[in-house]
Amino acid sequence: MSKVYFSTWRGEMINNINVPQDEWKESAYNLPAQYDSARDAKAFIGWDGVALFKGDIDVVRLATEYAAQYQIYSEACGRCAPGRWGGRILYDLMDKIARGEGSVADMDHLKEVSRTMQTTSKCEIGKTVPTPLLDLMEHFEADFMDLIDNQKASPHYHLKEISYIAKITAPCTDACPAHVDIPGYIEGVRDLRFDDSLIATRQTMPLAHTCGRVCPHPCEDECRRTNLDEPISIMALKRLGADYETDHGFGFFHPIEKKASTGKKVAVIGSGPAGLTTAYYLALEGVHCDVYEELPVLGGEVAVGVPEYRMPIDKYNKDIEAVADLGVNFITNTKVTADMMRQFEKEYDAIMVATGTRISKAVRCQNERPEIEGYWGAIEMLDQINLWDKYGIGEPVDLTGKTVACVGGGFTSMDVVRCSIRAGAKRVIMLYRRDEKTIIRNTTYEEYHEAVEEGVEFIFHSAVDRIVDENDVLKSLIVDMYELVPDPEGGRPNLEKIEGASYELEVDYLIPAVSQSADLDLLPEEWALEQTSWATIKTNGKDYMTSRKGIFASGDCEYGPMTIVNAVGQAKRAASVMARYVQTGEVTLLDDEIMEDHLRKMKVYDKNEKVTGWLPGLPREQSEVLSADERKTNNREVNLGFTQEQAIAEADRCMRCYYIAMAAV
Repeated sequence: MSKVYFSTWRGEMINNINVPQDEWKESAYNLPAQYDSARDAKAFIGWDGVALFKGDIDVVRLATEYAAQYQIYSEACGRCAPGRWGGRILYDLMDKIARGEGSVADMDHLKEVSRTMQTTSKCEIGKTVPTPLLDLMEHFEADFMDLIDNQKASPHYHLKEISYIAKITAPCTDACPAHVDIPGYIEGVRDLRFDDSLIATRQTMPLAHTCGRVCPHPCEDECRRTNLDEPISIMALKRLGADYETDHGFGFFHPIEKKASTGKKVAVIGSGPAGLTTAYYLALEGVHCDVYEELPVLGGEVAVGVPEYRMPIDKYNKDIEAVADLGVNFITNTKVTADMMRQFEKEYDAIMVATGTRISKAVRCQNERPEIEGYWGAIEMLDQINLWDKYGIGEPVDLTGKTVACVGGGFTSMDVVRCSIRAGAKRVIMLYRRDEKTIIRNTTYEEYHEAVEEGVEFIFHSAVDRIVDENDVLKSLIVDMYELVPDPEGGRPNLEKIEGASYELEVDYLIPAVSQSADLDLLPEEWALEQTSWATIKTNGKDYMTSRKGIFASGDCEYGPMTIVNAVGQAKRAASVMARYVQTGEVTLLDDEIMEDHLRKMKVYDKNEKVTGWLPGLPREQSEVLSADERKTNNREVNLGFTQEQAIAEADRCMRCYYIAMAAV
């Protein structure tokens, strides 16, 4: 929460003018009163109002600079006159008043145009830009009239010391860990400009094939269309640009032309999503990257952990080829050691550690011993399945006639049970301590229901108490059952064991998929890199530098097991920081990145907003999916994606919710 001088943000009305500062009321919102560690903000202005943090702000220039952003970003869709011309009128009249040449008629015209834009613009940027301007004209009318009556410039009109830092965003973009320009790529689909769609995606997300198929799409949870009927099928629309590029045999549509070589080079340890993303954006900046991979194949856990039926390897390889197209050098079959890291520190200008988490954690039950035949870690199982299915390496997994129990409740466990079905198991069981709602939240609605359709049994509120073996051969599991017991004090219900409800479950395999750990043996002991309480590499979560200068970390090894899009988001930020670090030796964030962090704290999406001006009830398009009988005995891709007609219809549902935010610093 922030103390404010004045605020109308999101409908609140706080007026501390002429009130002693130690008595100021606080805003209910996480407004960016402190812009960064070195600078305080004077004001924040955006789609939902304005907040002033100091009393010496020039509100007329603030309004003028904000109106100017509409021209700079040019994000109005141009499909209505108010949006196309209204923003220009706002700026022209605001600037006229600010420079001391305005009239009362100009003020009246400003208010009229603002209200017209709010009610008749087609896109959100046209509807929302006038909102804070009207607030300022209403509550600080005297400041405007002083300039008009005395025909003088506003106090800060020629002042260069104040920076006005703006950021374009959208609720979906803000919710995306990679901050993908989602309205931009959807608009490309709507206009049948799939190249533009893909370029919009690759500005911050190089793995368009991958995240168009296996992303948990948190963006859809914060889609404004949800407030009207159903969210846009954002993930399904993302893959269209990538498939268009691949299916038509085009070259790669990179977001910018690769810059000339800087003469700098970086070592990237790991070729999973974080490693690939780091290399992609550093290469675009002219930094040479050598990517070291322990496995015989590229792609990290997406390659050997995510099954073919979810992520076809030929599609993933196209994402990898896009990275290689920029001159990135890949070295496989190379397990990086501590001695190699010591040498890398001398040879490279920086190092990115993106090794993932490839050690399966234990269930923590009685008699749990890796030497028991039938006890099989999820990572090892998925490695064997995918190396064979995708590359013909190793040997196939045959579970014909076997009973498989998996403990977990996330994507890895879901991959385990669905792969077990395809490997011929007669019975496949998921044991999970929580409920159905939680497992859907951990994965996706589609993933869970497709597993149920294929025959996976889910036993909720359950946990393994003990493994039963005979001569180190797994025979059965003693399973405890739990129930949610209401908290008498009104808190969250407690999960408590049901006495007498335990039972024995005969199984051939127990596959723990509760989580994974990072293997950090590659880090020299004398470096003493700080670690988290989860035994991962500690960074500050903003620039991804570790406690040792020049050593960065991102992805699972930095935070623990995470989604692909989270890993990409971290690595994209880290690559941006590293591109500057190798040139200057300094670790800095761009204003765009600082604003990203502020907006995420503030929450761009308002779940309580009543959306008006749009026709509700337009059905969400559903991709064609193979039936359970068609898919459960093979590795054919399950989700076939949209037809062109479906894609256009779904893209047309997008309300193009661009917003502009600006801080005066």
